[in-house]
Amino acid sequence: MLTPNIFLAELTGTFILLLLGTGVVANVNLKGTLGHAAGWLTICFGWGMAVFAGVWVAAASGAHLNPAVTVGLMVNADATELAPGVDKTVANMLLYFAAQMIGAVLGAVGTWLAYKKHFDEPIDGGSKLGVFATGGAIRSYPWNMVTEIIATFVLVFVINGFGKTPHGLGPLAVALIVVAIGASLGGPTGYAINPARDLGPRLAHALLPIPGKGSSDWAYSWVPVAGPLIGGVLGGLGAAALF
Repeated sequence: MLTPNIFLAELTGTFILLLLGTGVVANVNLKGTLGHAAGWLTICFGWGMAVFAGVWVAAASGAHLNPAVTVGLMVNADATELAPGVDKTVANMLLYFAAQMIGAVLGAVGTWLAYKKHFDEPIDGGSKLGVFATGGAIRSYPWNMVTEIIATFVLVFVINGFGKTPHGLGPLAVALIVVAIGASLGGPTGYAINPARDLGPRLAHALLPIPGKGSSDWAYSWVPVAGPLIGGVLGGLGAAALF
């Protein structure tokens, strides 16, 4: 079983990831912020730097920060542990999921607190939801799924490969691949590429007292969960076959 320190590291790293990640979206989306309308690349770089910070914080847990990464390691026969000293067991996998989900919810709540007065402004509910959750630019559940599968495959496949190449870049390498995925593949769905990243903040959106927030769009919520999990499995299997 996970030690409390490893569980807390994964939780805290995911908290930092979601606080900074949803924070950059809030800065761009919400009315009256100093970063309002700064654009898509600002969001991509913000998420990349959020990953950079989260990975550093969660070094003790292997810094998965993402159920798709955890699943990818579980199915990769070449990966003998989830992290140094953490056995690949279903129980440990579920504890990683729990840490990631708790951290994701708390990170989204932190963004709400930081931008409370801007969330109180009378803007459309879609802009407020967009801080917390992803959605299809053109809604098509099957094709939105395809996008999330492909994008998450790239993430997990490349992360698994980092351990087999002498790059020495550490967290920066993971941050840069997240920026690349966002800039290249993020347009159709907002690139959740992480079930906790979408489901945790979406739950926070549903529970928080945000004026005029509208629907939490639960009809779409399964796409950024199922797509990344499938992509994570494919990425882990692909990495085992190639690297």
